[in-house]
Amino acid sequence: MAEAAALSALASRFIDTDTVPWIETGPGNKMKVIYHDAATGMLTILSKLEPGSGIPAHVHEDLEQTFVLEGSLVDGEGECTAGNFVIRAKGSRHAPTAPNGCTMLVFFLKPTEGLKKALLGQA
Repeated sequence: MAEAAALSALASRFIDTDTVPWIETGPGNKMKVIYHDAATGMLTILSKLEPGSGIPAHVHEDLEQTFVLEGSLVDGEGECTAGNFVIRAKGSRHAPTAPNGCTMLVFFLKPTEGLKKALLGQA
């Protein structure tokens, strides 16, 4: 019996992202929570910004990795376009915008304060 439980703990988890609800996180900004481990804070989201919208200035609590699927994400350090990847270090600050819209897959070791509030709204 213990062996069956160990196997299930190691089993792959397949996520049908079409069934995951969008959460409004701000004007023109929404996300789908693909994975969240409340114990560690690890978070994976699919985020969509409408053209001309942005994310308020924030500090990264830990490493963030973003893969832009469509559009682009712009901040004071540059622009990450579709098919490209940007890594932000713990303690980095920015206020990104999406002049032409943006869809991105984002991995957080720990969510930002704004995302923590959005996640609490789901509880």
